[in-house]
Amino acid sequence: MKAYSQQFDGKEYDPYFEWTDNRIYCSELVWKIYKNAAGMELSKLQELKDFNLGDERVQKIVKERYGNDIPLNEKVVAPSNLADSDLLKTVIDTY
Repeated sequence: MKAYSQQFDGKEYDPYFEWTDNRIYCSELVWKIYKNAAGMELSKLQELKDFNLGDERVQKIVKERYGNDIPLNEKVVAPSNLADSDLLKTVIDTY
């Protein structure tokens, strides 16, 4: 897993949540490491359209990032998907 993850060293953060390896976002990095290095799919991938995009604040951010070309079919994984995974176990809970 460590060896696989090193290919992402120095990659820029991906604010557009594209499912590529050009840039990468936090939960995408974790998901890909487990999937590609350990063969474990921590959660099913979703598409951007699966999330609640109706909130005004969300609509504003989406419009700023994508304009009118919102990639609703883009594969994504959210931190909550990982947190809800039955394959992961909380070791320390700081709450």
